Amino acid sequence: MPTVDVLRVVTEPNRWRLLAELARSDRQVSELVEALDVPQSLVSYHLRELQAAGLVSAKRSAADGRDTFYRVDADRWVGLLNEAAEALQPGVTLMPAPPPPPRPVRGRPPRVLFLCTGNSARSQMAEALLRHRAGAGRVDARSAGSHPKAVHPAAVAVMTERGIDLSGHEAKPLSRFRRVRFDHMITLCDKVREICPDFPGQPATAHWSVADPALEGDGATGYAAFQRTADELDGRITYLIARLSKPN
Repeated sequence: MPTVDVLRVVTEPNRWRLLAELARSDRQVSELVEALDVPQSLVSYHLRELQAAGLVSAKRSAADGRDTFYRVDADRWVGLLNEAAEALQPGVTLMPAPPPPPRPVRGRPPRVLFLCTGNSARSQMAEALLRHRAGAGRVDARSAGSHPKAVHPAAVAVMTERGIDLSGHEAKPLSRFRRVRFDHMITLCDKVREICPDFPGQPATAHWSVADPALEGDGATGYAAFQRTADELDGRITYLIARLSKPN
């Protein structure tokens, strides 16, 4: 779809509101209907238009295959804006500014909890990536699982490629943090999202529907899945750090 047509797609007010909602969290249609307070048929229509423009993608829930999670493709936005800038003025390239460090919360670093089922790959990688990208002492990142098991060797290896050491990490149960006040809580697993308990202090919540790379098996195919997961988490965490830098 030509850039000018994509820009025309997003100028519709409800589509812009959908994009803003999906930028905060992956959502199901029913959640978007509630957030926008418009009929389901209208939400579904606008989602189809945004998918056709390549701005939104869909993924079946691992918890209930009848449900679908939608997410916004932030990298597509960057490419779209660069295409528009190049079309208007050849040689112009828009570069996203590096996010400033996260803002302290009540005199301490913001606390972020990542959750998945095993705390063996996705949430461990997200915890380590956030701590690494934000900088030492800038954020208090933790992770846990509903059914913790040993950290996956492929997760350790993939993080080592990025200069991050997971070798000393251990899987932790959700119960360890039940009394901790977090500022943000992010579920990475569709199944954990369905059973996630309430935490004190009403943390801001978001869902990133990330496929479990361990399901791809061993060998080169399985390892490539862990690399893709690390890439996806790294991209999302870049935008998370920018959000953590904004005033509450």
